[in-house]
Amino acid sequence: MIMIKNTQRKHAIDTNAVKDIAQKILDQLDYSDFDLGIWLTNNKTIRDYNKTYRHKDKATDILSFSYHPDLIAGERVVVQSEEDKNLGDLIISPEFVVSQLPDLDTTLEKRLNVLLVHGVCHLLGHDHEKDDEYEIMNKQEQALLKNL
Repeated sequence: MIMIKNTQRKHAIDTNAVKDIAQKILDQLDYSDFDLGIWLTNNKTIRDYNKTYRHKDKATDILSFSYHPDLIAGERVVVQSEEDKNLGDLIISPEFVVSQLPDLDTTLEKRLNVLLVHGVCHLLGHDHEKDDEYEIMNKQEQALLKNL
């Protein structure tokens, strides 16, 4: 089940559309029956989380908190109990995303789709700190986006 919490009020977000896209991403990855939490919040809140968990005192567009933090990219989640059918949580700041739109020449809706794909890839163990990891993650993201 995909659960969406929208506590920000600056930008109108179609949470049903966000939920539909998230479900399509999970379907493509064969994680259709897994849980995913999505929290749409403001810059102040995401900055607090970024500072606490990544030691970066600034707002950002998205943060990912995996339920399976030791999962290696490309491996499947091993389900041993119903609780294991949880990918984790994404925190997104539409306020931050909107501030980036002029530089990216895109819409809020399209950018949210990209961020959802990016976040889910992180939940599944992908990273982009090193060049080879970036290439693998980027390839996965592009394949998912192509099918949305």
